[in-house]
Amino acid sequence: MESAIKILSDNRQAGHNYHLLERYEAGIALTGTEVKAAKSGKVQLQDSYAEVAGNEAWLMNAHISPYSHGNRENHEPVRRRKLLLHRAEIDKLLGKTREKGLSLVPTKIYLKNGHIKCELALARGKKLHDKREAERNREMQAEARAAIGRIKKGKGHDGD
Repeated sequence: MESAIKILSDNRQAGHNYHLLERYEAGIALTGTEVKAAKSGKVQLQDSYAEVAGNEAWLMNAHISPYSHGNRENHEPVRRRKLLLHRAEIDKLLGKTREKGLSLVPTKIYLKNGHIKCELALARGKKLHDKREAERNREMQAEARAAIGRIKKGKGHDGD
């Protein structure tokens, strides 16, 4: 049986700003109104990050908009939320973020079998020249695809 995954929020900036090395799946401890708001897609990961503190992993700066029918029981939009990981994973992440200077970046939040999960990536920040190089590669690939498309349509050569 396949697990149905529905992406609730995607952090596209993460791939642009970081070299994404390893990925982990973590559960998130949320309140009721946060779950309802997240399921309706009201999550933003743009400036968010994760950190390991006190033998626990935390999701920081993630914005979950208040739930429309939440009344006075509504949640704080930006608060730190506990990430649910195995002890071994937390210890491994703690070591890698402390020693090697890597960051923990949330790449997406999704719904998997009725549970809200967060995909974390162990990441190294890109320098400006790395970003420019990635942009050049993207442009060259787009030009190559366009040229192949023209050749397939028969407009790319003049030998008939």
